[in-house]
Formats: sequence, structure tokens, C-alpha cells
Amino acid sequence: MAYIIDGKSIAEQIRLEVKSNTEVLISERGIKPGLAVLLVGENAASQVYVRSKEKACLEAGFHSIVLRMPDTVSENEVLNIISTWNNDNAIHGILVQLPLPKHINEMKALLAISPQKDVDGFHPENVGRLVIGLPGFVPCTPAGIVELFKRSKIDLAGKHVVVIGRSNIVGKPIANLLYQKKPYANAVVTICHTGTGDIRKFTKQADVLIAAIGVAHRIGADDVKDGVVVIDVGMNRIADLSTKSGTRLVGDVDYDSVMPKASAITPVPKGVGPMTIAMLLENTYRSAAGEVF
Repeated sequence: MAYIIDGKSIAEQIRLEVKSNTEVLISERGIKPGLAVLLVGENAASQVYVRSKEKACLEAGFHSIVLRMPDTVSENEVLNIISTWNNDNAIHGILVQLPLPKHINEMKALLAISPQKDVDGFHPENVGRLVIGLPGFVPCTPAGIVELFKRSKIDLAGKHVVVIGRSNIVGKPIANLLYQKKPYANAVVTICHTGTGDIRKFTKQADVLIAAIGVAHRIGADDVKDGVVVIDVGMNRIADLSTKSGTRLVGDVDYDSVMPKASAITPVPKGVGPMTIAMLLENTYRSAAGEVF
């Protein structure tokens, strides 16, 4: 029977640690971590996610700013808001919730954020630091995956890790993190993507499989070997008439068929998902404490 990697429980533990560390930071140094979030438009999923971030910040004892702007806001107005936050010493982390309306250049907005306040880890300076192993902000979902390995005591040294997906948010950064010569890394890493011919040829070799492609149940029992460790990043909503909403969340991995073959596996939900906000809090705390650069 596979060991279930309980991301919800681990994330709660991290959030309690951040809250405790924040209390010490405030009492000993008079610094209260501050996170500013910009939400543009009425994207329903973004609104839910931002509310979760706001709630998590307040629970951790942070100074929290959430600025909600209509989708008619101009690109210059967005850039001016970011500039103001860059120069505000009470703000230690800045997050621009994506997607943005089409008339706003997302990359221009992300580049406008000071790398020292880029707690999402998307600025090219932080990406470059990650690649060459320098301190910097690591994107929250990959950072959360590494934390799952650490707290579950899953050693990756010399293991073959297969990452499915090459996004800038998950696939590329997690691959870069796991091949570095560091604890809970030092793995042999393969990335599969839309250009991969026979994906099963690679997934069957995986000691550790990280699925981040956004396709419900793409990976089944025939795609993995016995004893594989499975990290499922997928969050896909499918029809399920047995639920009140008529839908349910599933991962990129067919959990029921793969679990009997796995040595460890993350469920969906309550696996990787809760780790993202926990690591956002961790990044913001570390920024306030001066532990990053």
C-alpha cells in the first residue's frame, strides 16, 4: 500500500511555523511581513485563490493588501501600482494575479516587480538564480514539492525523476531544482512535453514521476512501474453527478489505478495544492526577515 503524502497536513504545519516565526520577528525586530496582491478583472478562479491568500496572510499575522481593479485598468496604472509597492518598506512581497486582461502585457508587469519582492519567483533574475544555484525566490509550487520530499524523507539522490510538463510555473523550475547537488535533489531528471513521442517509454522508467500537464487522469497504471513515487500537480475539474456541485477535482494521475503500484503518492485535492499558499507565506516571511538575498 502506498504512503499517502498528506500535503494538507504538511502545509498546515508550515503555516503554523510561519505564524510562530512572524510573532518572533515582530516582537524582536519590529518587522511585520507584508504581502500586496493585485487582482485585475473578474476571473472567478483568481478571485477564489486571492481570497485564500488574503485569509492565509491574516492568519499568519501578516500585513495584507489586496487591491482589486476593474479589467478596464490601463497597463500604465498597473505598472504605477507595482512601482508604488516596490518603494513601500511595509511591503515585502508583491504578487500580480494572473491571468491579466489581454491589453496588459503580463511579462511587462512581472518584470516591473522588484526581484527582492518577487515572492512568486517569476522574475528572470530569480529564475536565473534558481538555475545556477544562488539564493533567491523559488516559485511556490515547485518549492512546495521539494518540501513534500523533505518532510516525507524521500531521498532523490541518483533517482530518475521524470517531469511531465515544461511550464515556467512548475515543470522548468522543479526540473532545475531536482538536478542540483543539494539535499533532497541530486537526481537524474527527464522532462517530457508535447514533443515527446512515446511518453510511456519515459514514465515507465521513472523512480519519481511529477505530473504537471493539466490533463485529467492522463497517467494510468500502465504508465508507471512498481514502487514509483508520484507527485500529482494537476487540478482538473470533471463532471460527477454524485456530488452537490456536479463536479469534482482530479489530478493528472488516475489515483485509484496508480496508487496500488506506487510507494508514495499525493492525492488530489489535499496534495500539492495546499503547499502553494504555504510556500508563498514562507517566501514572504523570508523576504521580511532578510533571509533571501
